[in-house]
Amino acid sequence: MKKSVRIMPCLDMQNGRVVKGIHFVDIQDAGDPVACAAAYCAAGADELAMLDITATVEERATMLDVVRRVAEVTTVPFTVGGGISSVHTAAAVLAAGASKISTSSAAFRSPELIAEMIAEFGPEKVVVAVDVDRNSALISGYEVFIDGGRTATGMDALEWVRQIDGFGVHCILPTSKAADGAKTGYDLPLIRQIAAVTQADVVASGGAGTMQHFLEAVEAGASILLAASVFHFGTIAIPELKAFLAQRL
Repeated sequence: MKKSVRIMPCLDMQNGRVVKGIHFVDIQDAGDPVACAAAYCAAGADELAMLDITATVEERATMLDVVRRVAEVTTVPFTVGGGISSVHTAAAVLAAGASKISTSSAAFRSPELIAEMIAEFGPEKVVVAVDVDRNSALISGYEVFIDGGRTATGMDALEWVRQIDGFGVHCILPTSKAADGAKTGYDLPLIRQIAAVTQADVVASGGAGTMQHFLEAVEAGASILLAASVFHFGTIAIPELKAFLAQRL
């Protein structure tokens, strides 16, 4: 591949199991996280993400025992998110074996947390996730949501991304609620807009259903391609996806 692109399977976690939903709801079981992580590393994943999708709304920290067990079998950079609301909780997740932490709702509520985490751990270890849904009343057409997509904030997604970029993070992970789990393709207008206003790596997240969708995301400006359902349920094999992209980029 002439363009540097990384494939990132995502383990959405609930009650210690990998799950997958559609539009952030309709959750179904997708397996054991340790087994999934080991299989993805063996298949050639470039990175791995694990998101504890109910930690924030349940007002608890990320499950550190699960992080430890997954870290033991993971041979690639490993990002963990969900319930990381302070430098202290971020440090615990990194100590448990994560390579990077991802913060979303807590960072939105207290943006200074981004600066504190970068000062403590370095910008390469801090990912800021941004959940959005479409809102035609806003300039970008997208509104920031927090609490696992449950709470509307009224803020334009692009305005928030510009703020995040100002802290110097190396990676921003936007997920479109409208596209999540639908397998109809990533939200390309969202990716294009975010890539145009940040120097950070942009993660394409939410909606991959075919190998062409991954290619379209790269062409829109993403450099990390996150997906869950198509990998969990065997729709797309990572080696085949890499070969497909290598021929076209």
